[in-house]
Amino acid sequence: MSTVTLPGVTKRPLAQEFERIFREHHELVYRTAYGVTGRAEDAEDVLQTIFLRLLGREFPPDLEKNPRAYLYRAAVNVSLNTIKQRQRHVLTNEAERFESATSSTDSTVLEEQHDHLYQAIARLDSDDAQIVILRYLHNYSDADIAKLLHKSRTVIAVRLYRSRARLRKLIRALKGEHR
Repeated sequence: MSTVTLPGVTKRPLAQEFERIFREHHELVYRTAYGVTGRAEDAEDVLQTIFLRLLGREFPPDLEKNPRAYLYRAAVNVSLNTIKQRQRHVLTNEAERFESATSSTDSTVLEEQHDHLYQAIARLDSDDAQIVILRYLHNYSDADIAKLLHKSRTVIAVRLYRSRARLRKLIRALKGEHR
């Protein structure tokens, strides 16, 4: 069994270190992925993807420095990629869905709105998507996000403002595509 030395950690087998990181952070990864994708099965896939990738290689330096931040960022990025991949499959099934639907129910409208929101977030720059997710999904304040991302509070507020405006435009465009 190979060993790995992490800063501030005595030598221990790689499998034990991996297991410790998984135990400490798997819930964060799952919750983040679920919040971004809106689906439990996608969140499970994201969780598995991230940890399988880590298992197959050496730990990146960012993971060694701050595992929580590294895994959060990975969860956001893999979740956004999942949404983009889902969009490709949705387009082929969209025509069938509309042909078979005779009337739109409230739950269908709500589901469609959520889909548009997730698709719009996936089209944002990954840094902007992360800020939006931290603010509106995890309820972090602008000041907390600024500390977490090592930016000024003003920068975060401006990026949130611009991201909300971009989201509105993207959602309108997505609604237009689905008519």
